Amino acid sequence: MKNISVLLFLSLALLLNHQANAQEQNNGGGQLSGNLEANANFFMRDSLIGAANTPQYDRQLYGADAWLNLSYSNWGFDFGLRFDLFNNSNLLNPTSSYTDEGIGRWYIHKKIEKLDISVGYLYDQVGSGIIFRAFEERPLLIDNALLGARLAYEFLPDWQIKAFTGRQKQQFDLYGSVIKGAAVDGFLSGGEGASWSIAPGFGVVNRTLDDASMNSLVATINTYSKDDAFVPKYNTYAFSLYNTLTAGNFTWYVEGAYKTEDNLNDPFGTFNLGDTATFVGDKLFLADGSVLYSSLSYASKGLGITVEGKRTENFDFRTRPQEQLNRGLINFLPPMARVNTYRLTARYNAATQTLGELAYQVDVRYNYKRKLGFNVNYSDITNLDNDLLYRELYTEISYKHKRTWTLLGGLQIQRYNQEVFEFKPDAPIVETLIPYFDFLYKFDRQKAIRFEGQYMKVGKDDKGHLQDYGDWAFGLVEFSIAPHWTFTVSDMYNVNPGKNSPQDADTGEKLSLHYPRFDIFYTHRANRFSLSYIKQVEGVVCTGGICRLEPAFSGVRFTVNSTF
Repeated sequence: MKNISVLLFLSLALLLNHQANAQEQNNGGGQLSGNLEANANFFMRDSLIGAANTPQYDRQLYGADAWLNLSYSNWGFDFGLRFDLFNNSNLLNPTSSYTDEGIGRWYIHKKIEKLDISVGYLYDQVGSGIIFRAFEERPLLIDNALLGARLAYEFLPDWQIKAFTGRQKQQFDLYGSVIKGAAVDGFLSGGEGASWSIAPGFGVVNRTLDDASMNSLVATINTYSKDDAFVPKYNTYAFSLYNTLTAGNFTWYVEGAYKTEDNLNDPFGTFNLGDTATFVGDKLFLADGSVLYSSLSYASKGLGITVEGKRTENFDFRTRPQEQLNRGLINFLPPMARVNTYRLTARYNAATQTLGELAYQVDVRYNYKRKLGFNVNYSDITNLDNDLLYRELYTEISYKHKRTWTLLGGLQIQRYNQEVFEFKPDAPIVETLIPYFDFLYKFDRQKAIRFEGQYMKVGKDDKGHLQDYGDWAFGLVEFSIAPHWTFTVSDMYNVNPGKNSPQDADTGEKLSLHYPRFDIFYTHRANRFSLSYIKQVEGVVCTGGICRLEPAFSGVRFTVNSTF
C-alpha cells in the first residue's frame, strides 16, 4: 500500500509539474498551491522535571515532524497530495518514538453538473459530527481521513444527498473495518427578505468489523467470567437527525443521535472475580448509545449569549473497540467547556467523556462602544450518576484606550476530576483559583510590547497537602516589530509545590522549580519561522475537547510554516 502511494505521488507530481510549466508558457488556467509545516525538536534530558526515560531523551536526542500539502486545479478537476514525515516523533505516543514517512493523503475531486465526485483520503462529517467526522488535528496526531469514495447529488435547489464508503486511515496504513454512510441536508426559508430559515438534515453510518478485529475481540471476551461475557456484534448503525433554525437574532441548533448495540470498552470497568472480589480496569461490554445536543444563540448590538447542553450515554464509536484514547475515532462529540488560551487557565482541560456525560455551558459577551468588553462563561459537566467531572467559572473584562493600549483581566475558578481525565486513581477533585491579566501597549504602528501575568492557587487534599503540583505563577513579556519580528520571554514557577511536584532525591523535600521559555519568531511574507528554548511541566493538551496527557518537555524547538 505504501509503495503504491509513493509511486502515485511521484507520477502525479511529475504530471502536475509538466502541466504547470505548460500552462505557464501558454498563460493557461491551471493553479498549483500548497503549504509546508515542519517541526524539529532537540531534546535535552532533565530528570528533575520528568523529561527523561523516553527514547528521545535517553539516546535519540532529536525528533521531527513535517507535512507538505500540494493542491492543483485544472480541466475541471481538483487534485491533492500530502507528504508526511515523522522522525523519532513523540506525537503518536508521548512516551515512545515513531519514525515513518510517505504519502499521508491524496484525493481527486470532480463536479459534473449537480453530481459531486471525490475519491482518495476524504475529510467530511454528518451534522455536527456526532455520528461521523473524518478530520485532522496535528498537535494530537489525529488523522481520521476515510480512504474511499464519496458521491453527492443536488436533487433540489439547496437540497443534497451524499453517500460515502471506505476505511479509516491509520498513519500510513488502514484499519480493517469498513465504514459507510449517507446523509440528506437541506435549506428552507420564508423567501427573499424573510427573517427565518431552517437547515434540516438526517444521516446514517454503519461500521462493519473485519474478521481479525472480531477474532481478537472474541479471544478477550473468552477470558471473562460468565457474568461478564457477551456475544459481540459485527455491525453497528448510528442515526442522527439535526436542524438549524434561524429566526431574527436567534439561532437554534439541535441534534439527536442513536447508535445500535456496539462493542465498547470501559477503562473503569468492574470485573466480577467471584464472591465479593472485584477488579477495576479496561472491560469490554455491549450496549446501545445515544446523544442529545442543542445550542441556542442570541446576538444583537454588542450582546452575544450562547447556551449549550449535551447528554451522552455509551456513544464511543470507533473502527474497533480495542482502540483507546484518540485512536480509531469515527465520530466527534462537541466539547462543553470553554477553550482557554492562557498558560495557567488552560492547564486543566475537560476531555469529552464518550461513555457518560451530562453537561451544559453558558457564555455571555457584551461590548460597549468597542472600548469596554465583558465575558462570563460557566460550564458544568457530570457523569450520568451526577458525579462531578468539571466545573468552570470564567470572567473577563477588557478596556481599549484609543489605539495606544489595551488591558484585559479576569478570574477563573475550576473544579477538575483528575482521576477520570488523567486516569490517576484516587486523585481528589483539583480546585483552582486563577486571577490573570494581559496588557498590550503600542509605541507606534510597528512596535508593541505585551505583558501577561497569571497566578494559580490550588486547594488541599484530605491530608492537608496542596493538590497536584501546588500553586503556580506565570509571567510573559512579548515585544514585536511589525511585520517581521516577535520576541517572547516567559517563566512558569512552582511557587508552593504540591504532592506531585519533583522532590530532592536526598531529603525528599518538594522543590520549587522554574520552567522558562524563550521564543524568536520571524515572518517574511508567507513564511514564518520560530526558534524556542522550552522547559514545560507535564500537562494535558486539548483540541476541541479531544485531549491527551503530555509529559514534561525540555529542549529546543524549531518550526517552519510556509504557504505558496
